[in-house]
Amino acid sequence: MSVTTDPVAPAARTSPPEPRRASAFGALLLRLHFYAGVLVAPFLVVAATTGLLFVSTPTLDRIVYAQELLVDDAGGETVPISQQVAAARAAHPEGTITGVRVKGGEWTTHVDFAMPELAAEEKVHTVYVDPYTGTVTGQLTTQFGWTPLQSWLDVLHRDLHLGAVGNLYSELAASWLWVIALGGIVLWWRRRRSVRKMLAPELSAKKGVRRTRGWHGAVGAWLLVGLLGLSATGLTWSNYAGANFGLLIAQIKGETPYVSTALTSAPAGENGGHHGGGTAPATGGDPDGIDTALTVARDNGLDGPVSIVPPADATTAWKVSQADNQWPERLDSVAVDTTSGTVVDRVDFADWPFTAKLTSWGINAHMGLLFGVVNQIVLAALAIGLLCVIFWGYRMWWQRRPTRDARRAPVGTAPARVDWRTVPAWAVVVGILVIFAIGWALPLLGITLAVFVAVDAIAGAVRDRRTPAGS
Repeated sequence: MSVTTDPVAPAARTSPPEPRRASAFGALLLRLHFYAGVLVAPFLVVAATTGLLFVSTPTLDRIVYAQELLVDDAGGETVPISQQVAAARAAHPEGTITGVRVKGGEWTTHVDFAMPELAAEEKVHTVYVDPYTGTVTGQLTTQFGWTPLQSWLDVLHRDLHLGAVGNLYSELAASWLWVIALGGIVLWWRRRRSVRKMLAPELSAKKGVRRTRGWHGAVGAWLLVGLLGLSATGLTWSNYAGANFGLLIAQIKGETPYVSTALTSAPAGENGGHHGGGTAPATGGDPDGIDTALTVARDNGLDGPVSIVPPADATTAWKVSQADNQWPERLDSVAVDTTSGTVVDRVDFADWPFTAKLTSWGINAHMGLLFGVVNQIVLAALAIGLLCVIFWGYRMWWQRRPTRDARRAPVGTAPARVDWRTVPAWAVVVGILVIFAIGWALPLLGITLAVFVAVDAIAGAVRDRRTPAGS
């Protein structure tokens, strides 16, 4: 019995399957990640490099400003804070005392003087006093409690010393960082399909674009959470996105609370409890009363480093606040009536809204203050890792270049453009709404994203019109 076979069947069984076409979403994400990486990466390089310099300031300050910041022999009894302030006043008779920072340990006491010629730059003249001997160790012009070096590096990181124009660079970098990071992790997942594989480079791959992509993707996956945190915290004090963030926090009543320093008109010694007290002496910020203010604050649990702000006039109280940014829960504040020796108002960090706590933790972490040197090491690792990921990204671009004699090119071609005809109408509408929402919350990202999509679509339409039919 003979068996006939279908001559077409073997061919059908052995013919290779048609290549799977990338989805419109995948194509758009790949092209967006590519162009964002190529065009925004230089801004990220600047932000990472200047951020790496800024996070090193605690170490640099100890070297450059050791005379002003550190005492020769820490330990033993400290002289009264009023005596320290008097020494600072004797060394610098001009100006009005606006604040005293008591750090303890190996650190000097900082006494800030407001000077008319420094007001426009929001700077003060700071006199440093050895708390154990009461002698002045040095004087500097500072800003927000920062040394000149730290202030200079902060401005370099924030706006490259270019003012409002320079601020655009840092906000653009922070706005796109989370998009590039999340887009990259989605693309890496689509390729690896395993968390374990995503976290390991393709060491078995031969030298070339595949091995470079393995390092680019794996290190990027390890950095993802940190990069998202840097992007979010950096945006909170940017010009445009930061303003929108402030409006949102105000709407949900999540601002940082502050103690009230207003005193009642009750005679001294009456109503010594919450919001009670008498009239403070018109000290003008000179040493009178500061010993009492600090003693009352210490007795009410404000340990560690503190900042002391003198009363502006006879109707306001002294303000004492914990200033230990290394620990997330030591930021309590009290207002002290030094005439009656009572606390007239108090705000504890435990009572802050959660959004205010989160903002404080985020900003301190971004600046390398939270948990001290551990935070600084993590930030340094993030900055160096980001620079490596960017290097590998550009290297892939170069490695993908055509090298045949007839098709030599300096760099690789961009990923294929999205065929918008394959995208459902509802997806286009949703995408437009998302861009508008992003444009409101993050204006620089929204504008540049809209420009990219529009230019990409127009370029595709022009190319299609120039391409002969059937070619």
